[in-house]
Amino acid sequence: MAPPPAPQTMKERILETADKLFYLQGIRAVGVDTIAAEIGISKRTLYNHFPSKDALIAAYLERRFVHASPSDKPPAEQILGTFDSLERRFAARDFRGCPFVNAVAELGPADRAVKKIAVAFKESRRLWFRDRLNELGVTEADALATQLVLLVDGSIAQDLVRDDPAMARAAKEAAKVLLRNAGVDVGDAGKPAEKRRKPTPQ
Repeated sequence: MAPPPAPQTMKERILETADKLFYLQGIRAVGVDTIAAEIGISKRTLYNHFPSKDALIAAYLERRFVHASPSDKPPAEQILGTFDSLERRFAARDFRGCPFVNAVAELGPADRAVKKIAVAFKESRRLWFRDRLNELGVTEADALATQLVLLVDGSIAQDLVRDDPAMARAAKEAAKVLLRNAGVDVGDAGKPAEKRRKPTPQ
């Protein structure tokens, strides 16, 4: 029998609560008072772990900065699978867009710390696409990687406006066109996923 998971530290509880509230309600809308009250601690306890709201915001975004997992799938399948993952994410009730774009939109480009983290995340995703394209022998891999991340971000924006997970599927079809034009054989890697709808709230 596997041992029970280790109990969360107070710092982890604070960060997990901040993550949920910042993402679902907005960074500006949620103060440290709200986060502390949600956990049932004092502001002083919160500040013992995060000296300011800015520090908590930075920790929240760094927590969201997750690198893509290694995969044995063919590179083209990995690239197109990104859009399948987006479609599944779009269908979730708690989807509120890209946390990094949201943070920059809320706090403005003058917040250098937030913008730095956001740029680093977006660039890591672009470089992931570029690495897969290099594996495929694409000549203009850098430029095509930029185009693919634009499709990702565009589909996220369209889903937020339209509340339609099929926007990810449309972006995937556009990605297949770009890959074919670059000489990549996508085969059945881009077979459309079963249409999904967001669940109706109870």
